[in-house]
Amino acid sequence: MGKRARILLIYTGGTIGMVKDYETGALKAFNFDQLLQKIPEINQIDCVIDTVSFAAPIDSSNMNPSYWVEIASIIEKGYQNFDGFVVLHGSDTMAYTASALSFMLENLRKPVILTGSQLPIGDLRTDAKENLITAIQIATLTEKNEPLLQEVALYFEYKLYRGNRTIKINAEHFEAFTSPNYPPLIESGVHLKAQYSFLYRVKNSKELKVHKAMNTNVAVLKLFPGINKNLLEAVVNTPDLRVLILETYGAGNATTDQWFLNTLKSAKSKGLHIVNVTQCSGGGVVMGHYEASTTLKALQLISGKDITTESAVTKAMYLLGQEVDPALFKSIFETAIRGEMSQN
Repeated sequence: MGKRARILLIYTGGTIGMVKDYETGALKAFNFDQLLQKIPEINQIDCVIDTVSFAAPIDSSNMNPSYWVEIASIIEKGYQNFDGFVVLHGSDTMAYTASALSFMLENLRKPVILTGSQLPIGDLRTDAKENLITAIQIATLTEKNEPLLQEVALYFEYKLYRGNRTIKINAEHFEAFTSPNYPPLIESGVHLKAQYSFLYRVKNSKELKVHKAMNTNVAVLKLFPGINKNLLEAVVNTPDLRVLILETYGAGNATTDQWFLNTLKSAKSKGLHIVNVTQCSGGGVVMGHYEASTTLKALQLISGKDITTESAVTKAMYLLGQEVDPALFKSIFETAIRGEMSQN
């Protein structure tokens, strides 16, 4: 018998940590120290679990980079003492947090798994127990005396995904998340089935480095038929804006109207980085594939390839926080640094 894995459970808020007050019907957060009483099955997992909770748990709609820093700091502080980390989080912004943490935790060699639920832990039909139990179990898995998982991942409804590849697709179903452009890392059936070739590995032996500077001077603009010049100009002229994530049609297409191209060209000349991502949930940007994107290619827009909008936003915040040389920003953004996009 090897030593028992030590797992740190980090509760930020969200439905998973709620119990129903059956007299009032209201949901309220419960004391996470009582977790094992609520889910005695966790005792069957061969590990030691410690818990830490935000002083004031938040609804994930209120998630922001200062909370990301708090989560990253908790992981940094416990990194030597724990074998894995499970972050309990509301589902609404979970894909953003998973993406952000992937960039903030450089040279990560231990599992960081985000999970949550659509129904509270005390609900009769809750999905919280399965999500939590399996997330903890995956965090304890090893292969050749190393953690099986060495990246930030998201576990929901029988599938473990790379965190920075996920999007929330459903507010109603238990299967709330998907990873449109990258296969699941592990699927939970009778057995936990890992897809070893899809797992991320750091290719150096450097120590964990936690980046806490995230610059929020980023905007997202979704194109739509009828978008007008006033709106585009208002967005690109936002004071201090540094990066615009432009959600275009299909494989990276946009209107070829001259006012549109001139506004982007002018904004670029003033130093705005413009990232072209697709508003489709699957697939990616291939500028120049259609005539409607050759003009954007000529403008030297940054290709988001098959990155998710959530990942593009947090990668932009991270690169700005790193104070990357503006001349190198495009080439660095177009390069996968945490497995967040396909290299093609």
